[in-house]
Formats: sequence, C-alpha cells, structure tokens
Amino acid sequence: MTKPIAAALAALLIAAPALAQQGMTVSTDAGPVRGAVSDGIASWKGIPFAASPVGALRWRAPQPAAHWTTARDATRYAADCMQLPFPSDAAPLGTTPSEDCLYVNVWKPAAAKGKLPVLVWIYGGGFVNGGASPPTYAGANMARRGVLFVSFNYRLGRFGSFALPQLSQANADAGRLGNYGTMDQIAALQWVKRNIAAFGGDPSKVTIVGESAGGMSVHQLVTSPLARGLFHQAFAMSGGDGHPDPSGKALADAERVGANFARAKGIDPDAPDALERLRALPGEQVVDGLNLASMAPRDPAAPTYSGPFIDGKVVVDMGAAYDQDRFARVPMLIGATSADIGGRTGYMVAGGRDAAARLADKGVPVWSYRFSYVASAIGKPGAQHATDIPFFFDNAAIKYGAQTSPRDVAMGHAMAQYLANFVKTGDPNGAGLPRWPRYDRAADTIADFAADGKTVVARDPWGAEIDQARTAATPAR
Repeated sequence: MTKPIAAALAALLIAAPALAQQGMTVSTDAGPVRGAVSDGIASWKGIPFAASPVGALRWRAPQPAAHWTTARDATRYAADCMQLPFPSDAAPLGTTPSEDCLYVNVWKPAAAKGKLPVLVWIYGGGFVNGGASPPTYAGANMARRGVLFVSFNYRLGRFGSFALPQLSQANADAGRLGNYGTMDQIAALQWVKRNIAAFGGDPSKVTIVGESAGGMSVHQLVTSPLARGLFHQAFAMSGGDGHPDPSGKALADAERVGANFARAKGIDPDAPDALERLRALPGEQVVDGLNLASMAPRDPAAPTYSGPFIDGKVVVDMGAAYDQDRFARVPMLIGATSADIGGRTGYMVAGGRDAAARLADKGVPVWSYRFSYVASAIGKPGAQHATDIPFFFDNAAIKYGAQTSPRDVAMGHAMAQYLANFVKTGDPNGAGLPRWPRYDRAADTIADFAADGKTVVARDPWGAEIDQARTAATPAR
C-alpha cells in the first residue's frame, strides 16, 4: 500500500465517527437535535415538543417550545411528567418525574431509505401515573421491523386534568380548558406532523397506539375534532368501550373539584389571587399523594381530582360521537387481556368487544383480539392488565430478562409483526401469520394470542357469556 493511500484511509477512519455523529443530527422546527446509533437503530430522546408547562403555563394549553440554534443532545430521556410513582407499576419509570416533561422520543432503522410508517405510543397509568421512559416502551425492536417509533409524555393527575372558574373566565387558550393531558397528546401529534419527515417518517401514515388510559386516550383522539387528520390508524389496547366516564363529568363538575382542591390547600377559590397561589404551589403539593393506589377521594363528598372530562372541544362525548358518525373513520385494532380489569364481562374485555362491534357495524375496518398468553416467568394462569405491551413491542426479553423463554420470544415476534403490518398497511395480516379477519358482529371472530403461545383465530369463545351478562344487566322495559 502506498503512503498516499494509507494516509487517505487513515483520514477516513478518523473522520468516520464524526461523520456518523453528524448523520444523527436532524433539524426540527425548533432547532437541531443530535441522536445516537446503537445496533443499527438510530434514536433521539428528550426532544421538546412544547414549552415547559411551569409557572404561568401550569394549567395552560401546551405552548410552542423555545427555539435553539446549536445541536441539542438527544441521547437520553427527559423527565417523565410529575406524579407520585406507583410502587407496583408493571412499567416502572426510568426518570425522576418533573413538571418540565413535554418531550418526544424517536427510533428508526439507521440505514432506512425513504419514508417510514410511524407508530406513536401513548402510555397508560390511570391518567395519574406513567411515562415514556420505561424500558419495555422502548421502540428499537419495532424499528427493526421497518417502523419509525415515537413516544412522548403528557401531563398527569391534577396537572393533566384541572378546572377552576377563574381559568374558565380567563379563557387564555380559546376554549381549550381543563383537559391539558389530552391537549399535550394532540400537540405531540402536531409535532409529528410537522417534523417526522425530517427523521425519515411519513406524516401521512401515522398510527396511534395506547394501552389502558392510553387506550382510552385513543378513543378520545379518534372522536376529538382537534385531532382530526393527525393520524390515519389507531390501536386501543384495554381502552374500554369507547364511552365516557359513566358519571358524565362536564366542565362545571371539574370546576367544583378544582375548587375543592383549592380549599384543601387553604386557598379560597373565589379569592382574586386564588389561581396565582395555586400556580405557586410546589409540584409535590399539587400531586398531593395521588397515584393509582390512592385514587379514591379522601372525602367522597368533596373530591379533589376529576380526571378527563367532557369539555366539548378537546374531549367530547365519545359514545355520542361514535353513534352520530362524528369521528375519524380510520382502521382500528381493539382488544384486551384475558384477565383484564373487570373480568370477562367487564369494561375492558366486554367493553372492547362492544367497541369493535359498534365500529364494525359502521363499516370501519376493525380487528379484535384477546391476549391470553402468560410469560413463562410469571408461572400462574391469566394474562393480567398491561401484560400484552412487551409482546406487541417485541420487548419480552427486556421485560423478563434471563427468564425469557423461547416461547415468549416467538409470541412476541408474531404479535409485533401483526402490529408492524398494521402500521405499514392498515391491515395486520401478512406472510407467515395466521389469517386474522376483520371483525364482524355476527361472525364474532377474534385473534386470541393464546396461553400455549399460538395465535388462534376463531369465534370468540366468551361471546355468549358476555352477551348473556349484558342481557341480564339490561333492565326490562
């Protein structure tokens, strides 16, 4: 080898890491972000999609993020949203919660060419817990299947749902009141629409996926006029029946709850400085011990937390919207786990079946599933709430570590491929998988990711029991 050639090769080797790093810098509409590559997957984490909702922005709709000019480090998660972590959470947080939490994360195959379909993940946690940082929510393994994976944080608890007459009178955000967590979800989807092409994603092919509170959020977004056009397919995991809270909470109810909270903190809700004093409370005092283990009000006569409510602009009456064809008619996957909250005839299992049937009746492409598989490490029957997430994201080995069995891996591969197919084409079917037909009320065919690790496509074996329970619960006219 001649000296000039050797020198040129040496120069290329020296420059290669720098070139790779430059290749991971992407320009967003707020400024450049620098990510990282690991095992063929490029990722960017902790990208602001809105301004920090602190101080005067506590209990405001998400505002535009501040701009920056030099490349921002995007190699680690930003803080999850303010909460009291739940000790038994199936997906424990990887960060210390903070009010400064409106950030988005992106994964893609580093060598991908062209526009990739986009999966946007919405975590659950009862609207009081949860975040994008848990390892089982990482998007690398879905990215390996040719999908660009996005996750983000949204405000929780009293930061995410709060109303007060003074906030309504100020009306600082043109009628967007109270449901700040849902507003964050919409703002994140707007960020995706504006920016995802710069990362190699297709803004015309976006699928929203959510579980539990995230699944309920999917129904809220499918029916929200403010989210129209921001996604093109949807997947509600354990998201209930697509109807609002039976209490039918509205803005006036949430305002009364907000006033109760003010009084609990020694603040007169009618005082001129009430809102100022509430915004000055430390974040921990706003959380005030609220989490999944303590959602029941201390004083049932004066609750201090409302949860999402029907405001008519951001969150509408989902049941009415579905019944009256005021929703995004996008292909959907809907289902629940076999031992989900409420049992076979409860809100998750039977409710999900009802939601699938209602949409199928309207000609919407819907595929219904049940997750009955139990990871080998668990060692007892019954697929509990949220246990399907690691399998749909092909993250069983992340969740169960050394206890992950070959059967766990195979189940995850199959389920993740169904999901990847759906994200890519709007249909979960593809080569090498049992054919999963669209749901039809009369046929009642579902895909059961069964306890033996196989995908069983057949008439719902619980259908008659669910229908009988519904009939028994319906009062005679």
